[in-house]
Amino acid sequence: MLRFLAIRLGQAIPVLFVMSIITFIIIQAPPGDYADFLRTNLITQGNATIEAADAFAREYRLAHGLNDPLPVQYLRWIWGIVSRGDFGESYAYNKPVLDVIEQRLPKTIMIALTCHFFASVIGISFGILAATRQYTWVDTVLSFVSFLGMTIPRFLFALIILYILAYKLNVQEIGSFFSTRYGGQDWWLGWFDFNWGKLWNLISHVWPVVAVATIGGLAYNMRVMRANLLDTLNAQYVETARAKGLGEGAVILRHAVPNALHPLIAYQGVVLPYMLTGEIEVAIVFGLATIGPAIVGSMAIGDVFVTASLLLVLGATLIIGNIIADLLLALLDPRIRVGSN
Repeated sequence: MLRFLAIRLGQAIPVLFVMSIITFIIIQAPPGDYADFLRTNLITQGNATIEAADAFAREYRLAHGLNDPLPVQYLRWIWGIVSRGDFGESYAYNKPVLDVIEQRLPKTIMIALTCHFFASVIGISFGILAATRQYTWVDTVLSFVSFLGMTIPRFLFALIILYILAYKLNVQEIGSFFSTRYGGQDWWLGWFDFNWGKLWNLISHVWPVVAVATIGGLAYNMRVMRANLLDTLNAQYVETARAKGLGEGAVILRHAVPNALHPLIAYQGVVLPYMLTGEIEVAIVFGLATIGPAIVGSMAIGDVFVTASLLLVLGATLIIGNIIADLLLALLDPRIRVGSN
């Protein structure tokens, strides 16, 4: 297992390298850079003359190396990451990109993992329920729910919830993780006194994002689990288990469900980036301070290093997710462990 893990980690390095090249080229492809953004602001908001704004843009490009050829800019950026963990300087935030990542990525991952947990538990449970009650009203209702979850775009769900909260229920402080009262409080008020009020306040602010981002994964898990479990229930070893006198619950949970889980375990390789993507879409609608708005905002103004670094991090989560999926499959299925030895 350790040898397998080492090989997969070694294979991930060239993949990340190629991904960083493609990402950097695509980001730099559109015309204009951050200096052009500053130039426009100086003219429209600072009442500067065109000549003064052009001169400032030229000086800014020279000072920050924006006039250098694209390969030079890329090598400078990637060498900083490899040699000293430096992802570059953010032009817009005026601080290291690593600080931007450290501020936004943990919140994004925690929301994505929460969505993944609910999507897996509820989706798999619904799939088992639908498969064991095939062609009943329960199966019909759950199938309709999964159809809605897979066909309606998540950003549309987010817009509908945002409209209801803001215009119908008059909910305030949308777009933040905490209310003003709880924003500066610590999680622990004492040695054994957890700040439950702050936790509930956090849940009351992020539940729309979690709910919308969960829907797509829940629908996929339910449909796959239902289809695989229906096939597994007709397998010969399941009939043999029934013939031995095992109860229907034991047959389903001990024999059918573990084998029907294989495709879902393999799906874990892409589920974390999928949940991150769902969180990004919804967070952009609600304006939460996660990596979604940071990517969109940095792309709009030409903050290259922020965009490239965040996309590289997302690519790394895809690779990590695939490695975790392979390890889970090996733990679940003894045949895979025997075949890998």
